[in-house]
Amino acid sequence: MVDICQKCGLIKEICSCDILEKEETQRIRVYATKKKFKKLVTIVEGIDKSKLEETGRELKQKLACGGTVKDGVIVLQGDQRKNIKKSLVNFGYPESSITVLEGLQ
Repeated sequence: MVDICQKCGLIKEICSCDILEKEETQRIRVYATKKKFKKLVTIVEGIDKSKLEETGRELKQKLACGGTVKDGVIVLQGDQRKNIKKSLVNFGYPESSITVLEGLQ
């Protein structure tokens, strides 16, 4: 049996609801800050809560770093700002909605 999308009524294979959802509402902000013992971490905020765990897991795997998801943000170990935008675009987030801030916050 073929899976049907509940939102648009199309077959799941050709449905683009997830991509449209990402384009409409999300403003993703990426910045680096110092945490305990003056260690650098990269913070990713603005990702929808339903995709937060999955995106965090994919980013950690793609960037080969540790991290966690808590309080609605993704915290990655190290300064990952130069590589993160490309990874988020590969995961389907629109490039225009991603802002990478320079300097420490």
